[in-house]
Amino acid sequence: MSTHTSPGDKIVVKGASLLGEQATDLLLEDGVIREIGSVSEKGARVIEADGLVALPGLVDLHTHLREPGREDAETIRTGSAAAAVGGYTAVLAMANTSPVTDTAENAERVFDLGRAAGLVDVHPVGAVTRGLAGEELAELGLMATSRARVRVFSDDGKCVGDARVMRRALEYVKAFGGVISQHSQDSSLAGASACCHEGEVSGQLGLPGWPGIAEEVIVARDVMLARHTGSRVHVAHVSTAGSVEVIRWARAQGIDVTAEVTPHHLLLTTDLLTGYDPTYKVNPPLRPVEDVEALRAALADGTIDAVATDHAPHARHDKEHAFVDAAFGMLGLETALGVVNTVMRGNDLLDWAGVARVMSANPARIAGLADQGQALQVGAPANLTLIDPEAQVTVDRDASVSLSRNNPWHGRTLAGAVHATLLRGVPTVLEGKLV
Repeated sequence: MSTHTSPGDKIVVKGASLLGEQATDLLLEDGVIREIGSVSEKGARVIEADGLVALPGLVDLHTHLREPGREDAETIRTGSAAAAVGGYTAVLAMANTSPVTDTAENAERVFDLGRAAGLVDVHPVGAVTRGLAGEELAELGLMATSRARVRVFSDDGKCVGDARVMRRALEYVKAFGGVISQHSQDSSLAGASACCHEGEVSGQLGLPGWPGIAEEVIVARDVMLARHTGSRVHVAHVSTAGSVEVIRWARAQGIDVTAEVTPHHLLLTTDLLTGYDPTYKVNPPLRPVEDVEALRAALADGTIDAVATDHAPHARHDKEHAFVDAAFGMLGLETALGVVNTVMRGNDLLDWAGVARVMSANPARIAGLADQGQALQVGAPANLTLIDPEAQVTVDRDASVSLSRNNPWHGRTLAGAVHATLLRGVPTVLEGKLV
């Protein structure tokens, strides 16, 4: 197939299984799905999809693209490439860049760089507070009305610890349907030097840890603030069973709260720290197996709405240190689907429709992306991902299209592989490779 496909070209995706159910053809033209069924191939370019599963293009609520400011770790172009290879058609880029995305001008810069890259839709997340300092609200309204049309705001990497500031932010974004995505972590309970989960392993290794309660008290506070303000709060990277219980209670009360979990918190556990490998240093930290099991159950039953990667690339000189001194974070965009397929589908916790719900439909809904996450039906935007469900992929960090190599999945075999990704009917990935 030609790599010079344009939005006006006709493409027939032949023999794909929609959400793992019936095999059919899809005719894509002018950026939308024109026909589903037995369609004519005349004048069309064909993508053979026999044995492949078709999902709506994946949407990531939580990505760090590092540009501007840390282009040595990632750029919007390389991060977009990693997203496309991972099956994504839209990502939300976190605000902790340099300069911080706390103004309309800075939000539009990220938005424009994403459009120039052209591999996925890049939507900037606006900072809640100026400079992520937690004191004064950023330009929330101006970012919302800018060309970037920001709807998600977060000081991710830092918690909005001041309850009064958090309340004001929730009140402000309610006016235009925005949402605050909170990095839930009480710094007074976590401690400045904490670097892993507080528990038996941290004690054995002599590493300063922070307890799960440091996350849970902020989750509890914020859901009560959301109830008080009638606004929306989103809990980023939930990592403890206690947080799950708070969220489950809040939803039962009708509080407008949503939540995400990362692929690494669905599979990796704190015992991996015994080798002091800084690859596994992440914030929030890897937790014990009982927390992992609670997160899986919560994702399966809908208490947790979405999977978000928290893709956090780092240059080698920031990550390759003693564990306590290394930067927090790990890669996730290229491997997220494989982890979810392995952990959730592999254990009969989700079917393909469930995977589409937590990796496409729900993230798009939370972020207010009307042209993403739609069901694969006639008239819908032609954003889709084709997956080989039978593939077994052994992850090689050196094969990543990301600039960074802090990949916790290196050497692991994951089930399922992205065969193709199409953004508004234009292939960005074919046969697992960037077009």
